[in-house]
Amino acid sequence: MKNSPVQSHVLRLAHPPIPTVHIGIIGLGNRGLLTLQRYLQIEGVEIKALCEIREGNLSKAQQLLKEADRSEATGYTGVEGWKKMCESDEVDLIFICTDWLMHTPMATFAMECNKHVAIEVPAAMSVEECWQLVDTAEKTRRHCIMLENCCYDPFALMTLNMAQRGLFGEIMHVEGAYIHDLRSMYFAEESEGGYHNHWGKRYSIEHTGNPYPTHGLGPACQILDIHRSDRMEYLVSMSTHQAGMSEYARRLFGEYSPEAHQKYQLGDVNTTLIHTLKGKTIMLQYDISTPRPYSRLQTVCGTLGFAQKYPVPCIALDPNGDTPLEGELLEKMMARYKHPFNATIGEEAHRRGLPNEMNYVMDYRLIHCLRNGLPLDMDVYDAAEWSCITELSEKSVLNKSMAVEIPDFTRGAWKKYKY
Repeated sequence: MKNSPVQSHVLRLAHPPIPTVHIGIIGLGNRGLLTLQRYLQIEGVEIKALCEIREGNLSKAQQLLKEADRSEATGYTGVEGWKKMCESDEVDLIFICTDWLMHTPMATFAMECNKHVAIEVPAAMSVEECWQLVDTAEKTRRHCIMLENCCYDPFALMTLNMAQRGLFGEIMHVEGAYIHDLRSMYFAEESEGGYHNHWGKRYSIEHTGNPYPTHGLGPACQILDIHRSDRMEYLVSMSTHQAGMSEYARRLFGEYSPEAHQKYQLGDVNTTLIHTLKGKTIMLQYDISTPRPYSRLQTVCGTLGFAQKYPVPCIALDPNGDTPLEGELLEKMMARYKHPFNATIGEEAHRRGLPNEMNYVMDYRLIHCLRNGLPLDMDVYDAAEWSCITELSEKSVLNKSMAVEIPDFTRGAWKKYKY
């Protein structure tokens, strides 16, 4: 455990209400522009500042504000324009929508400037960066939330509601994943939907393990009450060798092309197993290089029941044993245990014709909590715990699936603090 600085934990951190949340967004690529569009739909928000190194994207963002009859935001450009934004007094909350490697440096600087921070996933790329986020949040007493929208997936929230009501009995094992064939994006130019400067592909060339664990891990940790009544203790991780990217490049560019002969450290499929202090297990998978259908698994195994979202929703509860509910019975069960967030905020998203329910619930909840002085649904310890799997899984893979300890980023505070 890292030595504790002279500061206290930020479990259940709350601040005075912010009636209108003034937002600045760093990074206006694909995700940043979508974030801007989403927050134009949220009440109690003003977009005050925008930062982007590509002036064309900054112009696109300003046009979106104009089309929504909103005032033009202060624009920041240049390599360090984001620092000037963070130092500005006109924003309360900084959104970070850049490539992975800039998330932690930007978040820590923003918190040092007394700004609350929302970070796209993952929040950090190393254990050291996770500690930087925790230490800075504790020192500055600022909110630091990772925008893990899959925690607001309707099925994930429904199973969380069922778990909290005891329908699954004692939950013993959960599974999550990010299975999504991204090969076309990795080889596409930015104008065609690819990553800016191919940063995702570059990371795959240099690293192995599971670089994107949080979509699967977030809902799993919430069901297991991680750092609320349990904590992740250690993991083991194993990867296949790489073949999918090379095969795709051969078909796209030719057998003798440089792309087809590029070497990658990242294996096609990674499987990571996590053991908790209370003896529960989590299985995570990562696969962006094979033609498997999209899946996040979202599996819950308890002494009294089972649930899994993919490939189709499945729920089985005692006394029926392994016979899953089907048809009308399944629909009634899912309607009966719909989480209050989805029954209210989610239904509003449907009435308004918004395209992504879980994004809207996440956005609404973040702003609602800030406007009402409430603790956020996810805290800096969630961001650190879920993100640290990136480095730790790589470390295990490189050492023949050696068991690797997972830090307690609360430094034991979770055992003393009652939620």
